[in-house]
Amino acid sequence: MKTLLLSATIFCAALSAFAPAHAVSSTEIDTFSGGIEGWFAGGGPQGQVPPVAPTVIATGGPAGAGDSFLQIVANGSGGAGGRLVAMNAAQWAGSYLAAGIAGIAMDLRNLGTTDLTVRLYFEDPIPGPPLNEAVTTLGVLLPAGGGWTHALFPIAPSSLTVLQGNATTLLSNTTVLRIFAGAAADFPPAQIAGVLGVDNIQAVPEPETLALLVVGLGALAAWTKRRPTRHGRNAAPRRAQVPQNVR
Repeated sequence: MKTLLLSATIFCAALSAFAPAHAVSSTEIDTFSGGIEGWFAGGGPQGQVPPVAPTVIATGGPAGAGDSFLQIVANGSGGAGGRLVAMNAAQWAGSYLAAGIAGIAMDLRNLGTTDLTVRLYFEDPIPGPPLNEAVTTLGVLLPAGGGWTHALFPIAPSSLTVLQGNATTLLSNTTVLRIFAGAAADFPPAQIAGVLGVDNIQAVPEPETLALLVVGLGALAAWTKRRPTRHGRNAAPRRAQVPQNVR
């Protein structure tokens, strides 16, 4: 009983330290170059805090030497630390719909000896029993010993497996985002022994926003091509291209 109370106290303290900002942004990206970025573990079904918390590793990320990343460890036991989960109740809390976020991308690497399937879990509210919860229907398979993999998780309501409540309501007010390893689209996942590397967790704007960005970049490219070069007046005129099939 004392252990349970202590775990609950630690979990609540972690939530207080990373209080929901309710301002998730379409420009959000976690590179872990400046620290843990608000990611922690604990508060599972039994309020357990893992013996090994998520840790920032200073080198070995997707960019190689000097590229830091987040490492999540699970021991596969039936107690604390048995499930491979990390959670964030700070910059990843808020309304994904209002922010125009259609997906979450990240770089993943299986650093352990057991194959992993990685998913995302959304919850509201926290602390307390959730009223709305869902996981990504898509799971990204990471073979043991593989390299870094760039993954994209669609998070539209139609892309989520709802465990309770309503997906639209959940994405309008997410209070906790979790990254976890689970073969099934369910939560909590089964116990598993594994080590997961995570880097460059990034919000992906909805298609309309991406389309506007592409149009803007296209206009910029066209404007750049039309700019005269330093020797543009003296340059020889370009020869007309003759189609190859003209005889």
